[in-house]
Amino acid sequence: MKLMLDLFSTDYGLMSLGVILFVLFMGVFFFNMFKRHVQEEMRANK
Repeated sequence: MKLMLDLFSTDYGLMSLGVILFVLFMGVFFFNMFKRHVQEEMRANK
């Protein structure tokens, strides 16, 4: 429980949470971008 309290109530906890969320968002963004480019390449090669 102390871990969650530190994560949401301290400045370093909030910064860590922000970095974690940013990395997750970046991963989803790149996955979708790469998937879209692969599909476009496959359509172009047909």
